[in-house]
Amino acid sequence: MTARQDSAKRGAMPQLTHAAIHERALIVDFGSQVTQLIARRLREIGVYCEIHPYNRVDAAFLAEYAPKAVILSGSPASANTETSPRAANEIFELGVPILGICYGEQTICAQLGGDVEQSDHKEFGRAHVEVVKQSPLFDGVWEVGETRQVWMSHGDRVNAIPEGFEIIAKSDGAPFAAIADEERKIYGVQFHPEVVHTPDGANLLKCFTWNIAGLTGDWTMAAFREEAIESIRAQVGDAKVICGLSGGVDSSVAAVLIHEAIGEQLTCVFVDTGLMRAGEGEDVVRLFRDSYNIPLIHVEAEDLFLDKLAGVDDPEKKRKIIGATFIDIFEEEANKIEGAAFLAQGTLYPDVIESVSFDGGPSVTIKSHHNVGGLPERMNLKLVEPLRELFKDEVRVLGRELGLPEHFVGRHPFPGPGLAIRIPGEVTKEKADILRKADTVYLDEIRKAGLYDDIWQAFAVLLPVRTVGVMGDERTYDHVLALRAVNSTDGMTADYYPFSHDFLGACATRIINEVRGVNRVVYDVTSKPPGTIEWE
Repeated sequence: MTARQDSAKRGAMPQLTHAAIHERALIVDFGSQVTQLIARRLREIGVYCEIHPYNRVDAAFLAEYAPKAVILSGSPASANTETSPRAANEIFELGVPILGICYGEQTICAQLGGDVEQSDHKEFGRAHVEVVKQSPLFDGVWEVGETRQVWMSHGDRVNAIPEGFEIIAKSDGAPFAAIADEERKIYGVQFHPEVVHTPDGANLLKCFTWNIAGLTGDWTMAAFREEAIESIRAQVGDAKVICGLSGGVDSSVAAVLIHEAIGEQLTCVFVDTGLMRAGEGEDVVRLFRDSYNIPLIHVEAEDLFLDKLAGVDDPEKKRKIIGATFIDIFEEEANKIEGAAFLAQGTLYPDVIESVSFDGGPSVTIKSHHNVGGLPERMNLKLVEPLRELFKDEVRVLGRELGLPEHFVGRHPFPGPGLAIRIPGEVTKEKADILRKADTVYLDEIRKAGLYDDIWQAFAVLLPVRTVGVMGDERTYDHVLALRAVNSTDGMTADYYPFSHDFLGACATRIINEVRGVNRVVYDVTSKPPGTIEWE
């Protein structure tokens, strides 16, 4: 058993397949809510990276993974306590560049002889740092004497830096806002360069990975495509694969990629749950049967899913029921296909990360991911998950690389459980039909206004609330519909989209006039955090 396999057995991040091919960075996760954003920023500049929990990164792991650069993430923990998480000492002995972000900077100082203290001047949100010394970390981005906007989120602060370090930037609340040991190429920043609220953050990360660590940015979708095809062929051999299509971009891209690798060894099973957006089922059938000539089994299962969901109002139970029913259907169809040994899924890297606790202990579950958790032990099919290394926007890039039509690849994200989690409370056919019609009107208005491509995700939610209304001099008692639209880069954080009141008013009027069963429309102006993008 290799060190990485042993690490995975003990609960670390599952091993990914491209680390041995590409130059790579390692992100050590201390539990920050935005650790994934670090990986996203690195991927955007062509740097392959993986996220691994801090207490699963030991000497054996480091020897096998052999990163060319290490980034230590932020954390909700306090670095000035004896029980706070620490980076493996071997990280500092690797001789590769290290960047500590927020808590990462603090643990560098705490572990290498500096000091961290609780601060009376906490910084949360936008702040400004002054560059006090030139550094390769700032090369071509910041100059000495400049004041630049960053995003801070810390209660503790560095009180003293270790020997060999010097201050390269400061702020009112963080006198050691950025520090550097240029000889050992160890850097720390108190702010978060990975978030969009640090405008120059991506360029700073590029300075660290490209200029300091010498990475060349060899991670591309064209390269991934070829490597993934080889990997799929090696894994599957002569066996047959059944791919479960949800109708969304992820499973569709996975199916096209697998078909390119193994051709007619692949059979797709499209399960029409009755919980999709209007016309999407027909689009999937046309795309796969007509455009790609991929063998497709179309299972119309609306009645089955609605029967299973009858009387269920807990969102987590709804997700699990839908996921389990998908698997039941896959198994049933797989038994009809002689030689089917693999089940393909559109699992993404965020699904993998969010299903593993950063500290190896019980993690707080926000939502179940039906592609990752809950697969029944009885399942006789092995998994093929060719997208499990990719983030959502990378999947779209891969889809374009594979030639999928733009109107399909560019669709707003749609949850695996479909409309079921946009109907808080019990799901019924009547509610699904009302929501489907309202959602169609909403998206049509967005397209007519030329806003569709400006919005990351927009959808309607049918609330478990009825209100009194007046329509045509008659009293009504009908549903309330909530509209939701957000802007995001990756779904980890999001801001509500600032529609004009004129747009919202016109949209509400059209929905109430055209969708029987709705007499009131509201707009959700909650960002993420504190809310999630979906309501359930």
